[in-house]
This record gives sequence, structure tokens and C-alpha cells, in this order.
Amino acid sequence: MSDLNLKTVTRTAGNNKALKDGTVKPHGFSFAFEEVDPLIAAFRRMVRGSEFDICELAITTYICAKAHGKRFTAIPVFLVRAFHHGAILVNTKAGIRTPKDLEGRKVGVNRGYTVTTGVWARAVLQDEYGVDLSKITWVLSGDEHVQEYKAPSNVAPIEKDKKMADMLIAGELAAAIGIEVDHPDVQPLIPNALEAGISALKSRGHYPINHLVVIRDELLEAHPNLARDVFDTFAEAKRIYVAKLKAGTIEKPTEQDEIHRRVMEITGDPLPYGIESNRRVLEDLVGHAYTQGIITRRTKVEELFTKDSGTLSA
Repeated sequence: MSDLNLKTVTRTAGNNKALKDGTVKPHGFSFAFEEVDPLIAAFRRMVRGSEFDICELAITTYICAKAHGKRFTAIPVFLVRAFHHGAILVNTKAGIRTPKDLEGRKVGVNRGYTVTTGVWARAVLQDEYGVDLSKITWVLSGDEHVQEYKAPSNVAPIEKDKKMADMLIAGELAAAIGIEVDHPDVQPLIPNALEAGISALKSRGHYPINHLVVIRDELLEAHPNLARDVFDTFAEAKRIYVAKLKAGTIEKPTEQDEIHRRVMEITGDPLPYGIESNRRVLEDLVGHAYTQGIITRRTKVEELFTKDSGTLSA
């Protein structure tokens, strides 16, 4: 397997930088990195054409894709995590004083209904503010990566030739998730969003996963040790990053590095890999994917990962 050169897409970030720059070298295979910008284009290409051997993928896109029989499987490498309290913008003139006021209104969602940010933001509305998601009409600005997916009846496409930001500013939408708008009438629904996220982490362990890593099933079937070897490589790169984060030796730390540092003070590890250390958040996400109509069966966490993933942790 040493001559196995795998076409790989993963966006460079702190926790995989050592992998991308060659500091960490894989065992038994090599990476043939391809840069795809924006990264979501790689998600679509992977879901619709399995174009890559190894690919970073949004987790709810993956859960949906797996439910529709796509031929790739995840390893428990969770490259990106984020708090989503700040993803919901509201028109201040739309009469929305509390999140419950969104019931009976139209709320925009950037791109598709299965987009991970949208799923987690809706989960926040439901879990922390008691919002009945079925009483909201969700308006989408784009289509789904998984073409076969059929959205619930309270999900609708945006009107032809309309832009979501313009609709929010005009009050045609009471709120929108996952878009950027610079206008005096638009502000976050949940104030002090990062602190709200940190508080949710402290109180109930809410630490959302956004992206994971998938491998084509043909390769997993042909090379039984590949999943472990890929996991170990990503895990070693993460260890290097976390060590630098703890030591305060990261050059030009980003906003995300600062968030990781704050999370690390609470959890000890800002980016845990493995099923068991993430079981609670994974089960939470599967539950929301089911109740939000993204999957029709409440999948067991183990079904989402390669067969030996339960023994992997970092």
C-alpha cells in the first residue's frame, strides 16, 4: 500500500497544517492534495461524483448522503467545530423580540436545508428557546448537495431573481441563517453570541461538529488498514497544533485559534477525535437531523463510521 497516492481535499487550518506542509507524513500511503475554493464545491463534487479518495465534508451533508447510499464512509476526525448562536440574523423592524416570535414567519437559510450551520442553528432555537421549528417556513437560497433529498413541506425555495440579504433587509424574511448582511436594520437574533455558545458548552456540553473526513468505500474495502492510517495521520497533525496552542507559540493566531483556546480551558481538548469522546454531540446531531426531516431513521452513531472507528481516539 506504500505506493497508494490518494486524491485528498481538506482546507488548511491549524489542526491539519502539519499534515498539509509535510511535517507529518502518512504511513502506508501518500496524500495528493487538491485545493478547492470554496470548500463547499468539494462537498458537492464528493457527494454527487465521489471525485476524491479522501475528503473533508460537512457532517450533516454526510449524514444525508449516507442515508441515500453514497459510497464513502467517515472516520471520526472532526476537523471543524463552531458555535452557531450568531448565525441567525433578524430584521429589527420585523417584530421579533424573542426567538419564539419566529413561529409563523419566514426564515431564510443560506444554500440548502441540510447545511450544517442551519441544522445546528435550528437546534439552538429548539433546545434553548423552545421554538417549534415546524411552525416556521424555511426559505432556501440554493439547492441540496444530495440531489435525491426531499425536504419537509415547510421548506421552500427562494423566489426567482430574489436575494436573501435583500429580502431580509426589506422585511420579507423575519430572519436568516448563515448569511452576512451589513445594514442598520439587521442584527444578530442572539446577542453576545460567542458567550452564549461558551455558556452552552459549560452548561450542557454543547460543542457542535461541522466537518469530518470521509474515504471512498472502494479504498476501504481494498485496504483494511487505511482508515486507521488516515486517522493516525490527522491525529498526529492535531496533536502538534494543540501543543502549540497550549504553549502559546502559534504565529499570528486567528479568531478560531482564540476560540479553540477558550474551549480548551473548559474541555482540555478543543478538537477531540474519536467516537466516544464525541458520542453526546453525535447523538444530539443525529437526533436533530431526524426531527428536522433530514433523515427518515434515527441512525446509530456507529453506523456512520468505519467498522473499527470505536477503537480510534486522539
